[in-house]
Amino acid sequence: AVAWRAAPRAAARLLLGRRGIASCLDPSSGLTEDQKEFQKVALDFAAKEMAPHMAEWDEKEIFPVETMRKAAQLGFGGIYVKPDVGGSGLSRLDTSIIFEALSTGCASTTAYMSIHNMCVWMIDTFGNEEQRRRFCPSLCSMEKFASYCLTEPGSGSDAASLLTSAQRKGDTYVLNGSKAFISGGGDTDVYVVMCRTGGPGPKGISCLVLEKGMPGLSFGKKEKKVGWNSQPTRAVIFEDCVVPVGNRLGAEGQGFSIAMQGLNGGRINIASCSLGAAHASVLLAQEHLTVRKQFGEPLANNQYLQFRLAEMATRLVAARLMVRNAARALQDGREDAAVLCSMAKLFATDECFGICNQALQMHGGYGYLKDYAVQQFMRDIRVHQILEGTNEVMRMIVARNLLQG
Repeated sequence: AVAWRAAPRAAARLLLGRRGIASCLDPSSGLTEDQKEFQKVALDFAAKEMAPHMAEWDEKEIFPVETMRKAAQLGFGGIYVKPDVGGSGLSRLDTSIIFEALSTGCASTTAYMSIHNMCVWMIDTFGNEEQRRRFCPSLCSMEKFASYCLTEPGSGSDAASLLTSAQRKGDTYVLNGSKAFISGGGDTDVYVVMCRTGGPGPKGISCLVLEKGMPGLSFGKKEKKVGWNSQPTRAVIFEDCVVPVGNRLGAEGQGFSIAMQGLNGGRINIASCSLGAAHASVLLAQEHLTVRKQFGEPLANNQYLQFRLAEMATRLVAARLMVRNAARALQDGREDAAVLCSMAKLFATDECFGICNQALQMHGGYGYLKDYAVQQFMRDIRVHQILEGTNEVMRMIVARNLLQG
């Protein structure tokens, strides 16, 4: 293979730091020594355990359970979950740093891990002691995996209009309805489900935790997707599914609030995954421009491409700063945290997709080949502009905040 054939193993080599990273692009800039240490652990894991396999996971649609369990041994199964139930007890900023680092090895797998982490946090935060101790330890170790069930075939952006119903019958709820586009659906063990226990609107929604194998719980066909192929996506179907009242998180009617609080962190997490993919793509473009020759000289001598690379790096650093600022605001419980999370998700996912797309363009025809990692980063993060709230909804949240006063 030619030297500039930036396949997964070449990408892994770059990420391990054997080629210097320009200081202006350094993701460890401004971090504490502790943060730099676990960032290095995550980057090394991404380069050694994820990047060499990400093309195969994508092509064969492999859900890399054992690799994720190795990540959980490093504390990445419950990053912002309390330590007394097996979590790492880290901050939202720490979490963002870790997900960004892991995504340099495989954005699709890391994105699923971010959803799993969000589910465990919901149980840890809103569950009672019995629920926390029943569910969280096996989820933090990734002995078991979790899925988040909010979206329905008829309610995506308008999540408050969801129709899945849960009728109380004594000490149980009987669920009927379905959820769409559920990451991990069918392969995971625990399902955090938003359902309607009351009247219309957000105040009629509650949150139940279901376990695979419950009678009446089934799954649709595995969806064929443009990216995110290392995680299965299916519909989750409830047909007179009986769930104990003891599996409800929080009070009746609290579900929508739980869902939205989870999504504030989820938006930071998914933006962080976009950062990692963009960072890896900038490095791959940098390498390609340096070694690929056209018209008798390296592409790196072309001033137009120099300017585009500079713009990519600038947009990446700006997006990273925005995401980390929102992560701090969320950790501190600031009043503006939700809108900052929306702004960060909007900006980072849009900009990072543009960076990956430009990196592919810089590779010319080679960038369109699946032998080259850059196309997979581009495909995997395209959906980040849609999920955890579409970027159109992010704009609505920001505009509402600006105009309400």
